[in-house]
Amino acid sequence: MRDFNFVDKSKKLDKEQIRESLTYWKDAWRRLKANKLSMIGLVGVIFIMLFGIVGPFITPYTYYEQQDELRLSPPTMKVYQITDEYYVFLNNDYKLLLISEDGHIIRRLDLQIQDFVNKIYYYEYEGDLVAIDYHYRVYEPDGDIDYTVTYLDNTVEQPTKTVWNKTFLLGSDHVGRDVLARLMYGARISLTVAFIAALVNLFIGVTYGSVSGFRGGAVDEVMMRIVDIINSIPLMIYVILLMVLLNKSNIWTIILTLGSVYWVGMARLVRGQIISLKNQEFVLAARVIGVSQGKIISRHLIPNALGPILVSLTMMIPTAIFTEAFLSFIGIGISAPQASWGTMANEAISMLQTQPYLLVLPSLAIGLTVLSFNFLGDGLRAALDPRLRQG
Repeated sequence: MRDFNFVDKSKKLDKEQIRESLTYWKDAWRRLKANKLSMIGLVGVIFIMLFGIVGPFITPYTYYEQQDELRLSPPTMKVYQITDEYYVFLNNDYKLLLISEDGHIIRRLDLQIQDFVNKIYYYEYEGDLVAIDYHYRVYEPDGDIDYTVTYLDNTVEQPTKTVWNKTFLLGSDHVGRDVLARLMYGARISLTVAFIAALVNLFIGVTYGSVSGFRGGAVDEVMMRIVDIINSIPLMIYVILLMVLLNKSNIWTIILTLGSVYWVGMARLVRGQIISLKNQEFVLAARVIGVSQGKIISRHLIPNALGPILVSLTMMIPTAIFTEAFLSFIGIGISAPQASWGTMANEAISMLQTQPYLLVLPSLAIGLTVLSFNFLGDGLRAALDPRLRQG
């Protein structure tokens, strides 16, 4: 009987290797990963979501908790050493704070004497006085010395060092609220408004646009003329008018207002996609076998137009975030004490020259969030639109 030898597996392979077939969504993800800006945007979106969702559970402060004694504490402080363990910091409100070596704020020192003639303030610490002589600011504005600190016959003319504010990592505002905590709660409000308003706009816009595009004729004419009427006036005017008429400044009012008018762009997009698809062979085949119009729209047309819809949805979110911030900034959006990036920017306007970080931080949060969503939206548009694909 003849013996048989098994062939090695490597010899069974075809010389020409065929790569694994990719589905539409796998191919879109591959193209999205190749776009560096879109991945930066995706990382930014994930960070903002974690910042707003998880952040408030980590910070020891709430958005409304006030510590008036520690107000206007900046993120970094130039401190003067008065003892081996402690330093002092004079804020722009002439409140003297006792600082530990690692940057924690211990407490505020009580003001005892104000010598307006000699420009010297005296604060009490451990039964003795800490003298802050700031006449240099008045008589020598171009000099190197802002003020001197004297304690127990020891005078310090220059800041000993600069420390990071460990009590309030991003500083405190004009009533002693933690800026970082308010930024986190502001992110939560902005994302809630953006996502809910975007989903409402998605539902209304997709339904309206698909019905208009599929039915065509007189129905399409009437429905699109309604959209033209809404578009004839800037949408921001509608939003402001509705906010004033409702006369309620809360998150649900903003969502209702945005959801009532921002769907027109989605409706136009979906209508155009449906018109380009409704005469395709697979739609005609569905009609021949008796599939209802509703099922044709929901099961055949909308899924095939999902790419542009998702791109438009991604672009709609930063628009909603910016609109909410703008409404809060002009005073008809989220009201105090609730934290909103627009409200924070509005409160910081009057302190721009003395406390610029109060305006820079919420403005930076708005800018980075909008930029991240725009980067992601551009990447999705290139990945999902076959006409924009290259390679």
